[in-house]
Amino acid sequence: MQTTLFKNTQQMLTVIEAAEVIGVSSDTIRRWDKRGVIKAHRSPLNHRLFNIEELKKLHSKIFGTSTVNNYKILKTRQKSKYKVIDLFAGAGGTALGLDHAGLNHVLLNEIDKNSVATLRLNRKDWNIVHEDIAKIDFKKYKGKVDVVEGGFPCQAFSYAGNKKGFEDARGTLFFEFARCIKEVQPKIIMGENVKGLLRHENGKTLEIMVNILKELGYRVAYKIARSQYHDVPQKRERLIIIGIRSDLKNIPFFFPKEKDYTVSLREAFKDCPKSEGQKYPKRKKEIMEKVPPGGCWRDLSEDLQKEYMKASYFMGGGKTGMARRLSWDEPSLTLTCAPAQKQTERCHPEETRPLTVQEYARIQTFPDDWKFAGSTSVQYKQIGNAVPPNLGYHLGKCIIAMLDKNFDEEAMIEFRDEGFVG
Repeated sequence: MQTTLFKNTQQMLTVIEAAEVIGVSSDTIRRWDKRGVIKAHRSPLNHRLFNIEELKKLHSKIFGTSTVNNYKILKTRQKSKYKVIDLFAGAGGTALGLDHAGLNHVLLNEIDKNSVATLRLNRKDWNIVHEDIAKIDFKKYKGKVDVVEGGFPCQAFSYAGNKKGFEDARGTLFFEFARCIKEVQPKIIMGENVKGLLRHENGKTLEIMVNILKELGYRVAYKIARSQYHDVPQKRERLIIIGIRSDLKNIPFFFPKEKDYTVSLREAFKDCPKSEGQKYPKRKKEIMEKVPPGGCWRDLSEDLQKEYMKASYFMGGGKTGMARRLSWDEPSLTLTCAPAQKQTERCHPEETRPLTVQEYARIQTFPDDWKFAGSTSVQYKQIGNAVPPNLGYHLGKCIIAMLDKNFDEEAMIEFRDEGFVG
């Protein structure tokens, strides 16, 4: 290894300079950038630049000289005065994050019985309503709740109507989210969804949703949150939609600033408690044992590729989720509802097995004492569908800062309304 490592005092480095400083190839730097291990910054000429301090941290992490573990469950000791309703609560990822940030829940709604059992198992003090959202009357909370939040499922809209507004959304779960907002009239609203909502129906679905929220009296902005830069050891992107009631003109939009580090699986799995997990059939395990950390089906011999992938071998696309083994030194790929799905394999970095339930929970940043109800497969599904609590924490701190009109420039950025996407 070079003895001159890190003597370059330049703050921002090109790909070639970064590779020389850290002692790897330029292709490795580009691969780390693509995988989200290190964050690229853009020059005015749109060249990728890398911060030397981030490179130092990454080098220490990969080559074992770092004693710092960045994995932590974020939680404030101080509660705010603000109250929140949480819709489509699932296993409690967003709700727990907002709670850890200091917000106070007055109601959580969820229809899935297993998720409700999980919520009640962990938070007996929460008002958890196990009911079809369409049957809930929210009018009694008008003027009593500051925030309405919901991870509404993305359902297709009909474009036959002329108005394309609130009434045209009827029959969708977004309509119920909007109805709650209309009845409660909170100061702040937050919706979250998959990144694909940006492109759904060529953007028309999101456009209609934004117009409905504006029709209800809210200024609206949206932005992609990349979880791996928000204290989550996972490359998980979510679309976050924020609304501010239009009469509150002096409240700006805040969004959590991306960190200059990521959290690796090595950090996340340190002292991870044992738990139940799926197992591979004998032949699949024999094949997966030949895949190196960070590798996939491409690392197998051609005969094994054809045996494992069958018809998929002859189809187009990279198919890099197939026979995928995770890497110790990177955040996890996005978790799915099961760790052993053929198209989206999530194999342990070292042991030849799917990730356990507790490892899933660690990656999503649920505390170790947060228990999940139901069978093993049901637990995987609840965790895989959740918003990471640490991401919820950062969003919650921004919401509180917006309501307080006071924010930390080191932790937050201000972004414009009417559809900003970062």
